[in-house]
Amino acid sequence: MTRLLPGILAMAAIVVASNILVQFLLGDWLTWGAFTYPFAFLVTDLTNRLQGAAAARRVIVIGFAVGVACSLVGSQIEGAFGPLVSFRVALGSGLAFLAAQLTDVTVFNRYRAGRWWTAPFVSTLVGASMDTAIFFTTAFSAALVFLEPGNDVGWANDAVPLLGLGPMAPLWLSLATADWLVKILLALVALVPFRVIVSQQLGNTARAG
Repeated sequence: MTRLLPGILAMAAIVVASNILVQFLLGDWLTWGAFTYPFAFLVTDLTNRLQGAAAARRVIVIGFAVGVACSLVGSQIEGAFGPLVSFRVALGSGLAFLAAQLTDVTVFNRYRAGRWWTAPFVSTLVGASMDTAIFFTTAFSAALVFLEPGNDVGWANDAVPLLGLGPMAPLWLSLATADWLVKILLALVALVPFRVIVSQQLGNTARAG
């Protein structure tokens, strides 16, 4: 368990921070959460590569549980526009997190034997796409307003041109699209620390052996 502690703490911190930051817009199409959550995939992939799939799943489940507990606390703290973490945001985050991260582990294992970058990039691509679809639909779609009737998500359903250029669509679809694009960009950026950390850890293991 001690070996998993850094991953568990990192995962929990990312979940809590993202639950809060996703509610604050950055420009017209992004939320601040778009720049924190993608690093959950880096934590999962590093754990998977260095300690195996079983360890990665434990980090996901335990980190998720800790993150949910902290999110529940956040739901009881009133901010300027209501609870720091709304029920729909917490629910969407939880469902998306488990589905995307566990899928990431499965896809990573499928490509584990390929080139060093294939497994982390492909698994993050698949997981990030699933995460974006589940989270934004659950948290902001007008079709699911019954999940939290007291939470006004009308702002997210205002019709606007998709990313300011495409057909008219609810604002949350633009947010989801922009969020997905950032996730893919950060998946590419994360390949650098992934490569460095894995190389260092494997080198340390070889010297210790």
